[in-house]
Amino acid sequence: MSASELIEQFKTLPAKERAQVAKFVVENDDSWIPESFKQGMADAKAGQLVDLDTALNEPYPGDK
Repeated sequence: MSASELIEQFKTLPAKERAQVAKFVVENDDSWIPESFKQGMADAKAGQLVDLDTALNEPYPGDK
């Protein structure tokens, strides 16, 4: 089945079923999420965060 055919069938579904399909896609396909966001989330999970006040008010260590 082509994407065009799938989209046409999707359009004919009742709203509740379209919501189920949309939920399935969001939960099972992250190709729409930018890699930079995924990296940021991985950094946050690893505890690699900087306090916003520090980031805005202290010089970057490499900038001497």
